[in-house]
Amino acid sequence: MLPTTARLRRSSDFAAALKYGSKIRRGAVVVHVMTPNTDGGESRAGFIVSKAVGGAVTRNLVKRRLRHIVADRMATFTPGTDIVVRALPFASEVDYHRLERDVEGALRALAERGRRP
Repeated sequence: MLPTTARLRRSSDFAAALKYGSKIRRGAVVVHVMTPNTDGGESRAGFIVSKAVGGAVTRNLVKRRLRHIVADRMATFTPGTDIVVRALPFASEVDYHRLERDVEGALRALAERGRRP
């Protein structure tokens, strides 16, 4: 579980990461990375799962899966990194392991570009 200090909460933080960060799409997710964030310090993560993904129960399931995947990798991120993971509409149709591969692949591709999260 992500502690409160490791979560993006304000819409301005999400907007900054989406506008100024690097993005890459892999499978069922789009990952936006902005490093370092304006606060410095701890890395933070946020998740966007729209109604296009499904109903409330489905969206919450996808969000929980994404939170768990990112929480396991937070310690490896450069301090001060903001990460936003946006689920694409078909994210509800893929299993946990596919989501994990997609997020991991996106993070690896960003690292190869020199945008190390």
